[in-house]
Amino acid sequence: MISPFYLFTFLLFTACGNSDTRFRINGKFNNMNQAEFYLINLQEGSKDTLGVLDGRFTYETTLTDTATLLLIFPNYSELPIIAEPGHDIDIKGDASHLKETTVEGSKSNELLTAFRLKTNDMMPPDVISEAEAYIRAHAASPMATYLLRRYFVIAAEPDYPKAYELCSLIREAQPTSIAVAQLHNQLEALREMRPEGTLPDFSATDTEGHEVSNSTLKAEVNVVCLWSSWNYDSQSMLRQLNQLQKDHPGKLSIISISIDATPDEGRQMMKRDSLKIPNVCDGQQWESPVIGQLGLGYVPDNIVTDSTGTILARSLNSAKLKEKIEQLLN
Repeated sequence: MISPFYLFTFLLFTACGNSDTRFRINGKFNNMNQAEFYLINLQEGSKDTLGVLDGRFTYETTLTDTATLLLIFPNYSELPIIAEPGHDIDIKGDASHLKETTVEGSKSNELLTAFRLKTNDMMPPDVISEAEAYIRAHAASPMATYLLRRYFVIAAEPDYPKAYELCSLIREAQPTSIAVAQLHNQLEALREMRPEGTLPDFSATDTEGHEVSNSTLKAEVNVVCLWSSWNYDSQSMLRQLNQLQKDHPGKLSIISISIDATPDEGRQMMKRDSLKIPNVCDGQQWESPVIGQLGLGYVPDNIVTDSTGTILARSLNSAKLKEKIEQLLN
């Protein structure tokens, strides 16, 4: 029989250990009865579904390193959250004013809330300037990593050399952060990428068991598109590409690559929307070899080539991607 003293000691140390790695969210939204939110881990590319009942929800997980999360509302607007081991945070908002939602309980999230509220009505160039100024002044803050991703990496026109420069400052200030080290390695490769050049050799198996590679992309115009089932913009881009392929039969070839944690998530969405596009999803998310080979850096991302594999454009937003394809085909 286990001594009560030893049992108490074991439970005490177990509880203390959990408190060091546990991260918890308590959410409360006025004027919201029942809903579903998605919670995305940007480092892992993983997705959790949160049920909201009577305007409230909770979420708890264990973390070994600081992570950036995105809470996706039903209208597809996003709320960034800095998840730090050992912290409990409170999210408070109103369904009719989601942009004014606050996140409290940690200094990082309170600073991020203040930044969001301050820049809500600013023009994009002013927001980018504010973000760069904050990163340079507070490189040791977890918020710096979020601002770097949001305004310099996943921007409509990403500035990879600038992002690499700022990430180097963050890495120097946060030498033990695994997420920062991974981002730094990605940006080191991406900063050398140019719109011109030749598509790197790659080979992968799609979710239907068919091999896809450079030889798959021999149409007049070809597109490789990086997407995920939790990112609305990337889904919209994929639907647009599917329609363009229908409008120009035989002239446009597409390969999609999903960073979802499982092939089923993307397969369900593609089946629902009748998308006839080969999709690669190996479950390795950002660690997928094919993503590294092609230098795809954020969601959504894309590469446009001609029939010889010459890169004609890359990292275009949806409007510019459609314009480029139609220009090339017409």
